[in-house]
Amino acid sequence: MANGRRKLRLSKIYSFRCGKKSFVDDQSRIGEAGFSRVVYCNDPSCFEAVISRYADNYVRSTKYTLATFLPKSLFEQFRRVANFFFLVVGILAFTRLAPYTAVSAIIPLVVVVGATMVKEGIEDLRRKKQDDEVNNRKVKVHQGNGAFEHTEWKHVRVGDIVKVQKDEFFPADLILLSSSYDDAICYVETMNLDGETNLKLKQALEVTSSFREDMSFRDFKALVKCEDPNANLYSFIGNMEFQEEQYPLSPQEILLRDSKLRNTDFIYGVVVFTGHDTKVIQNSTDPPSKRSRIERKMDKIIYVLFGILFLMAFTGSIVFGVKTKDDLHGSRMKRWYLKPDNSVIFFDPERAPFAAIYHFLSALMLYNYLIPISLYVSVEVVKVLQSLFINHDIHMYYEETDKPAHARTSNLNEELGQIDTILSDKTGTLTCNAMEFIKCSIAGTAYGQGVTEVERAVAKRNGSPVRVNGIDHKENSSKINTNSHIKGYNFEDERITGGRWVNEAQSRAIQKFLRLLAICHTAIPDLDPNTGKVSYEAESPDEAAFVIAARELGFEFCKRTQTSVSLIELDPVSHEKIERVYELLNVLEFNSSRRRMSVIIRNEEGKLLLLCKGADSVMFERLANNGREFEDETREHVNEYADAGLRTLILAYREVSAEEYEAFDTKFKEAKNLVSADRETVIDQATDLVERDLILLGATAVEDKLQQGVPECIDKLAQAGIKIWVLTGDKLETAINIGFACSLLRQGMKQILINLDAPGIKELEKVGDKDAIIQASKSSVLQQIHDGMNLLKSSSSGLFALIIDGKSLVYALEDDLKDLFLELAIKCASVICCRSSPKQKALVTRLVKLGTGKTTLAIGDGANDVGMLQEADIGIGISGVEGMQAVMASDIAIAQFRYLERLLLVHGHWCYRRISSMICYFFYKNLTYGLTIFLYEAQTSFSATPAYNDWFLSLYNVLFTSIPVITLGVFDQDVSARLCLKFPLLYQEGVQNLLFTWRRIIGWMLNGICSGIIIFFLCMSALEPQAYNSEGKTAGRDIFGPTMYTCVVWVVNCQMALSISYLTLFHHIAIWGEIGLWYVFLWVYGSMSSSFTTTGYKIFSETLAPYPLYWLITLCVVIAALIPYVSYKSVQMKFFPTYHGMVQWIRHEGHLDDPEYINIVNQKSINNATAGFTALTSARTSPLTGSIHRRR
Repeated sequence: MANGRRKLRLSKIYSFRCGKKSFVDDQSRIGEAGFSRVVYCNDPSCFEAVISRYADNYVRSTKYTLATFLPKSLFEQFRRVANFFFLVVGILAFTRLAPYTAVSAIIPLVVVVGATMVKEGIEDLRRKKQDDEVNNRKVKVHQGNGAFEHTEWKHVRVGDIVKVQKDEFFPADLILLSSSYDDAICYVETMNLDGETNLKLKQALEVTSSFREDMSFRDFKALVKCEDPNANLYSFIGNMEFQEEQYPLSPQEILLRDSKLRNTDFIYGVVVFTGHDTKVIQNSTDPPSKRSRIERKMDKIIYVLFGILFLMAFTGSIVFGVKTKDDLHGSRMKRWYLKPDNSVIFFDPERAPFAAIYHFLSALMLYNYLIPISLYVSVEVVKVLQSLFINHDIHMYYEETDKPAHARTSNLNEELGQIDTILSDKTGTLTCNAMEFIKCSIAGTAYGQGVTEVERAVAKRNGSPVRVNGIDHKENSSKINTNSHIKGYNFEDERITGGRWVNEAQSRAIQKFLRLLAICHTAIPDLDPNTGKVSYEAESPDEAAFVIAARELGFEFCKRTQTSVSLIELDPVSHEKIERVYELLNVLEFNSSRRRMSVIIRNEEGKLLLLCKGADSVMFERLANNGREFEDETREHVNEYADAGLRTLILAYREVSAEEYEAFDTKFKEAKNLVSADRETVIDQATDLVERDLILLGATAVEDKLQQGVPECIDKLAQAGIKIWVLTGDKLETAINIGFACSLLRQGMKQILINLDAPGIKELEKVGDKDAIIQASKSSVLQQIHDGMNLLKSSSSGLFALIIDGKSLVYALEDDLKDLFLELAIKCASVICCRSSPKQKALVTRLVKLGTGKTTLAIGDGANDVGMLQEADIGIGISGVEGMQAVMASDIAIAQFRYLERLLLVHGHWCYRRISSMICYFFYKNLTYGLTIFLYEAQTSFSATPAYNDWFLSLYNVLFTSIPVITLGVFDQDVSARLCLKFPLLYQEGVQNLLFTWRRIIGWMLNGICSGIIIFFLCMSALEPQAYNSEGKTAGRDIFGPTMYTCVVWVVNCQMALSISYLTLFHHIAIWGEIGLWYVFLWVYGSMSSSFTTTGYKIFSETLAPYPLYWLITLCVVIAALIPYVSYKSVQMKFFPTYHGMVQWIRHEGHLDDPEYINIVNQKSINNATAGFTALTSARTSPLTGSIHRRR
């Protein structure tokens, strides 16, 4: 260490930097709209900077502030129709129209709305604390005269010079000025931005790289002109004016907020974007709002209840108006006790129409108990508790990475039980995304004796032995792989391991092949000082596997500087390990359009070499005529590797003359220094000049192993009737073989292939006529879709799989073809879309969601899956090795694909059933209660007289029936988790939405109407004709009301007990506790002042409890009201059993392990008329609407 600074060590060549940048004239966009930002470096308080009024660095993610919480929260609450209705009713309760006191009407609304507001306030307070934690972080900021002081992030301004220390986050978007390294590089971790865990290298302009001391910035002044704030993380256009010269700026100099400084002691930077102008905040858009189908349907049911409410009030008002008008005929008074000749307007026969209108308003208030005021808040509470069960399910906890399941939103729990189609990524989702170097082809010879999972699956499918390099492979005779413990390396071949490659005939080619693997990459070596071992920070698992393979085969990448790469090589002559240093001139990085990566080096002999690796689709066409010696053999090996489910890359090289390199380097520097939108295009054109006339060396093959339990999970989901689509960027052959390995495809399944490999189209591609290619390709896709449809129609049985490539998908997703494509796809058991881009994944997901109208689930693990996850009804993120971007965009996160089985078949089934039953029960109990009020009012000539005391009315939904319905939504189980997995067809209840159809909802409503009628008329008949007690007194409203209310509380709670499949201690406490609470309340309430309790004064202790008739009526009415429901369920179970009812029956009878009984249940649930509806099994998904539930 010299001058107190770190010497140059580990670094990663990132982008073609070679000396001072030259400024070119293409700066036309700077200063125009979108490129108007001016930053006064080290002078943020100057007049020009102040009038620019740039955003401060305070970041707020909260929904409310202290000033806006009350108005905004109230507005959010009363946007709901039900809450607004109760608000209007509460206001009207202060008028003479109210049939009850205002306080009793307002308190339930206050409780419900207040509870929701408190919940939102707590959630927002948590966000506020997180914001404060970030805003109050400190960073060193230049205060003048070379002094840096710690300043809170929220006080950082545009133009400030900041000093960030190792392992600190960047407080804003900065332009890197210098670092602790001599060449002004630094390493940045961007996990919070893009989810990637690998380190990125940044480098400052050379002109500012010497500013390494605090005092260097005492007189520093510069002017930055750049683009305006935008959300693009990977682009930056601007320039810096320093010492009267201008220097172009690129993304290489930008350090983004929330990135972390790693492996670098410190950096200096100038703030260019702050607060909500920073790119990370610009990317923080709200996720799409998702509501479950049940929740949307629940709104419609509320509207139906409003319709019933208005109809009842309107009917009562008409009857009331007619009767009121008839009250007075001259001097004769029909209802003399109402004194119609001297009445207020509410009962005035002379103004009967007005009386009817006023009665209508009173009736609306009286019947408002039909609307379940606590429904929404109860559903929210239940969903939150359900999410806790998901989060704490030990069976979905992945111990290896210490990651449990995490429901990031609770709004969609019941949707988990209604999934019709799963759209899955492959790499990292079905597979581990932990690449292992397993095979390679060098100079036309195949090396590597490992056997992949796909090869085993193919051999099993064909009933033949596994063949490796043309030789039968026997598992029990193969040698144990001694390198199996090395992550990323699973290669075994005695011909080239242990340095024996030097004895091969093509040893020179093997040497070049391995050297290319060790040099052509952007990995960072990291030496552990304790063990002396070198590990690698690589941009992808593939790249790490290549570097590790090269090391294990004798070419260890050990050091990198800004301009060189050092290897420890095995010398084929001396058989000694020697260190060689290669001058690194340029790195031409990989991207999705180039699909290749190259480095240009100068070796110790002074030769200029271009080393290149890339996809076969772009590499073979770049080979020189004299470089194709092994092309046929390599192509054959690559196809074999693809058949084995391996990922392949082609390796090639060429020598570059000094003149050619100078011409390329000049053009390349000019392209890099452009400040224009077509910069990347010009760069690609420059690289094309040198990446040609290559000499083929061979090909690599890495295996991405299937995650544990994937085939079993897919098989179980298929048995549940869920269709599974795989959307992958892999080659067609690889995708097909992975499909077989994971049970997505099976022996005997007929394949429908749609691709653009027809000879005619290939000829057109050679000619290059784009219009002709598009027309021919679209016609070909259309014809292949029609052929597939005809094949489906001509086949009376059998399952089909549709496999389509990315090129064909472009045309299949066009407006005039997409419906036909979807029609073909949904008739197939499995669908695989290969070579598909992230945009195509999202478009396919949208097509399935909108085209089928069914619930879709997308699952992925990478940033390229975000669009798909957000487009689906439910997005599942896999917390794998590709970072956290997919997880952050998901609704639920899990660690392994196999956990999807339990998430859907167990938690999804339970949540759907619980929420559906809970909502149906809500409407039942409110209709039962509301109908008794309506019938009593009808009995009293629709006089708007309530049957119950004011507080009885108000507390029904809030106190006496609220807890049991929550326990139903949280704890009920129709069958255990084991049976959910043993009988996956139970899941179809949710897919076909059998538990929340209008038929079932109306059935529960009719049950409520039936219960209400029985309760009212039995109570009326029991109390009206005879004396209530031994003193001969008859029962008035003060006795009739509490008696009927007692019956209602007993009936609705006992109905709950009957409808629950799995009674727990919590259910018993809730149900019987609510009934007991009613009696306690009746006693306590009656003990209060008579001016407060009115008709409830001493009603229980003195009037009801002492008399046997009250208890006898309660017993008889409860039994009578429950008889219809019990009778219906008995008949249904005996003659029309549901599938889950049959499962419950064999569980009750103890036949769960009896194959004969299980077969009987499954046979009764199968309907052969729906062939092809399920994904992979012969079990059809229509049993629940087939022989068990009769079709209508």
